[in-house]
Amino acid sequence: MQVVVGIDIGGTKCAVSFARQHSDDIIFLDKVRMETETEDFDRAMESFIEIIRERFRRNPDWKLTSIGISCGGPLDAGKGLILSPPNLPRWDRADVYTPLKKAFGVPVMLQNDADACALAEWSMGAGKGCRNMIFLTFGTGMGAGLILNNELYSGTTSMAGEVGHIRMEKEGPFGYGKYGSFEGFCSGGGIAKLGRMMAEEALREGKTPLFCQSEAELDSISCKSIAEALEQGDELAAEIFDIVGTYLGRGLSVLIDILNPEMIVIGSIYARQKNVLDKKMREALEQEALPVSRKACRIVPASLGELIGDYAAVSVGIKAYQDLYRHAERFSVQMKLDTEEYQI
Repeated sequence: MQVVVGIDIGGTKCAVSFARQHSDDIIFLDKVRMETETEDFDRAMESFIEIIRERFRRNPDWKLTSIGISCGGPLDAGKGLILSPPNLPRWDRADVYTPLKKAFGVPVMLQNDADACALAEWSMGAGKGCRNMIFLTFGTGMGAGLILNNELYSGTTSMAGEVGHIRMEKEGPFGYGKYGSFEGFCSGGGIAKLGRMMAEEALREGKTPLFCQSEAELDSISCKSIAEALEQGDELAAEIFDIVGTYLGRGLSVLIDILNPEMIVIGSIYARQKNVLDKKMREALEQEALPVSRKACRIVPASLGELIGDYAAVSVGIKAYQDLYRHAERFSVQMKLDTEEYQI
């Protein structure tokens, strides 16, 4: 049985998934979760290698075909280097390719988490069948994975899709190194910051929102606590999510005008709060996006749910194997052509 391994690396947790591809779907065979070795990259790699070896010893009918790795950026996907992401600052120029290729001798591919999730939603999720698709993380941060002309587009330095860095306003919540950025308005961290700003102002005016009853609670405000207050009918929480919806629509308008996708798939917060965000988001789209491009683009929540990280890492592994196969096929065709020319 041909088995693909996917390694999903997070700031606190990692998961090593074992799966086989069946038609256009993935069947998961096993999964191991573990704490992330944030301080010691070499030890983390040793753990991954031992987990993989142990599972294949236990299942002698399995044959390892490839390994895919999904990790938050920045990184150099071509060289297989993780470049000190915010949640793993000690993983500086950490080489994931060399130890895995040396241990197993199979194709290995690294992609940032947004690109990996884009591959998963495009091949098995909401974007299946699309030629041009954008995936937006809209979780802790805001990043994008771009599928253009049926290919993952990573850019010159593997940094394509860093949409969270776009400045939406001169002032606003801080995100991705800028005040008023797309990530500042549209991410879990950004929503919490916006909530603190607005709650502080409300408290000065003598108002007490459900998610913050006093100044002592300001630091504990989170996206989750604001969402919970929203469900209880809190007016300030509703105003916050209206603002978020508006800036989501403006950010989507930029992407629609530039890339003209047929679908934008949005994960995490949008998937949970679609009904709340849609009204303001679509009002902004009507105002900002080119009508022809806007009408051609569907905006939908991600469909792979809580397993999207596992699907993403395995999808990268499948791409690693497919890319090797396509390269070998092209090489074979070229060799045949060269031989025929020589014979002539």
